[in-house]
Amino acid sequence: MTNISADQNVKLCCASFYQSDIARMLLGDVFHPGGLALTERLGAAIGLERNDSVLDVACGRGASAVHLAMRFGCRVTGLDYGLENLAAAGDHARSKGVTRLASFRQGDAEGLPLEDGTFDAVISECSFCTFPNKGTAAVEMARVLRPGGRLGLTDMTITGRLPEDVRSLLAWVACVAGAGAPEDYVATFQEAGFTGFTIEDHGEALLDIVNSVRRKLLGVELAARLGRLSLGNMDLTEGKRLARRAVELIEAGVIGYTLIVARKG
Repeated sequence: MTNISADQNVKLCCASFYQSDIARMLLGDVFHPGGLALTERLGAAIGLERNDSVLDVACGRGASAVHLAMRFGCRVTGLDYGLENLAAAGDHARSKGVTRLASFRQGDAEGLPLEDGTFDAVISECSFCTFPNKGTAAVEMARVLRPGGRLGLTDMTITGRLPEDVRSLLAWVACVAGAGAPEDYVATFQEAGFTGFTIEDHGEALLDIVNSVRRKLLGVELAARLGRLSLGNMDLTEGKRLARRAVELIEAGVIGYTLIVARKG
């Protein structure tokens, strides 16, 4: 039997969940707070232009990559851990007629399978918080950027210490347990060689998506009871509790959602 590390287990669980029918029921094809409107805001914040080469780390089903290609005319490479997500991303690009601009490949954020200095910009949406070794991921993002290349991040953030009751594996999958404070993210990227940071608060987008998930969890529960949906290893009771606690912590200002922009020095 092959042993896997705790870090690998987190990655595998995240990849499995975000390829599942449950994830699509709860989140649709755009898995991050703010949807494509916030993706477009991120693209504008890093100054995307036609013919820019962009890497989307942990691209999911490709919604953001395709949208940025269509909106800005840039060339986007989407990278994800899950093969099912990548297949769906390719289908999405074909359906929108942008396969010339949007392509997808498998890879790990902590060991990007890409050459040094390949991209003008790197983005990551609601994913950095799930990377077990954030310092390594930040260094990898810097490595594949050209000098002066831009970084765009939107992600879960926390203020203070996250309560112990939301530090489970499911909380990692839900992008809560691995989140850090905005200043921690900035420090991590500074150490990787980034400068000139801009930070925006988008907590309202997070509250909207969590409240939506809470409502949709009732539909997931009903579908499971009727035998129309397999929950697999998901603990639905724990999922509902975590969603309820997330609303409490967002409203208390403990959990937030932050946009961060910087440049490679």
